Amino acid sequence: MAQTAVADPETATGLQELAARHGLRTASVLPTLPAYVQELWSYRHFIASYANARVSSSLGATRLGRGWQLLMPLLNAVLYYLIFGLVLDQKRQIDNFVSYLCIGVFVFIFTQSTVSTGISSISANLGLIRALHFPRACLPIAVTLIEVQHLIASMSVLVGIVLIFGEPLTLQWLLLLPVLLMQTLFNVGLALTVARLGSTLIDLRQVVPFVMRFWMYGSAALYPVTMFEELLSGWPLAVVETNPLLVYIELVRHALMEGVPLASSALQLWLTGLAWALVAGLGGLIYFWRGEKEYGRG
Repeated sequence: MAQTAVADPETATGLQELAARHGLRTASVLPTLPAYVQELWSYRHFIASYANARVSSSLGATRLGRGWQLLMPLLNAVLYYLIFGLVLDQKRQIDNFVSYLCIGVFVFIFTQSTVSTGISSISANLGLIRALHFPRACLPIAVTLIEVQHLIASMSVLVGIVLIFGEPLTLQWLLLLPVLLMQTLFNVGLALTVARLGSTLIDLRQVVPFVMRFWMYGSAALYPVTMFEELLSGWPLAVVETNPLLVYIELVRHALMEGVPLASSALQLWLTGLAWALVAGLGGLIYFWRGEKEYGRG
């Protein structure tokens, strides 16, 4: 009669101690949030290398290469200026409408591109996820880093446009950096959120372009923000004015332009922008972390 092998308790305890000594854990156990953040930090070089490789592979096959990072936002700005500046004649309400419009377009595209790419950051990399062990949050964070590289190129174009069209270079321009840092943190949270949603809701990718288009029209990216005050009042106006993308667009306009009308006071915009960055960044990380063991299954 065959006897069932019984594990030696001392051997099992020794193996557990050995695993703990070398930082090993049960595969199905979700790490604590601080441990997860620490692990993410240890993979920072992987995130940077992955982002750089993606940018090089996407632009390296074209004749202009990284020149498209400068050309694409410029082409978008020209397109929207033809529609909203000339055809709809919105330029009569703002003295420097070209700069006003370009700021709105460039800042919005930063978030739009992050969301559009981040939603498939998990589902499009299942082979990598199943082959290698790493914190899955590396992928949506790398997506955001890719868009940061595009943003840097866009901002160099934007600065040139603003200067050419008559805005003076002042110390207030230094506010541009903290605004974009807040938006980057906000984008990281969005990328983490949509990455988890997109890993299970495949059809969500078809809906995102419509959501982002609606969001753009509600963010005063293409027309004067004062139009909201003319059409809305009470709580609907308050809701619109707390729109995070409207807030970041307004803060960049406030930094780069003089005498530009704002949706609310600069202090209120700063506080709202900071609140959105913290809530979206931390909330997105927690939401993604809780699904860490689900990615790559099925």
